[in-house]
Amino acid sequence: MHQGIRISGFGGQGVISAGILLAQAGLLEDKHVSWFPAYGAEMRGGTANCSVVISTDEVATPVVSRPETVIVMNEPSLAKFEPLVKPGGLMIINSSLVNSKTRRTDIKVVYVECNRIAEELGTTKIANMVALGAFSGATGAVSIEAISRALTKVFKRAKPEIIELNVKALKKGAEAAR
Repeated sequence: MHQGIRISGFGGQGVISAGILLAQAGLLEDKHVSWFPAYGAEMRGGTANCSVVISTDEVATPVVSRPETVIVMNEPSLAKFEPLVKPGGLMIINSSLVNSKTRRTDIKVVYVECNRIAEELGTTKIANMVALGAFSGATGAVSIEAISRALTKVFKRAKPEIIELNVKALKKGAEAAR
């Protein structure tokens, strides 16, 4: 199994954190992983993206130029990353903020209203967790349980109720992707 993933959105949407969580979840499932952020002057409000590789084999490079999966959290990211997805790959699109539809017919596309689902749970700050849940539900590359355990390792100071809210978002995202 090999999953090259690109996650992209505005700075402040938790794109980088989502990548760290995916990599940590992969480690918790004894997989080989890499995580490579791509941001700079963008910060909050600009674009940010990261590459994550989760594999049963050793990872040769952290660069994911032709991803199997792309998670798109905003409109500009769709235009930028749609052409890069491998034929037969997957795009998970945050349809709360992305109004365009993909033009590709050679990939699977899952539209998930990440922001709406997160808002129903109480805060749009967890839209990235909804997207990660959708990734887990659509690919099985890492389990919801592993991502949930990764939350406590990555966010060691988070209150239990915050972790619980994030786990709810993961589960809702997985349901939405199925």
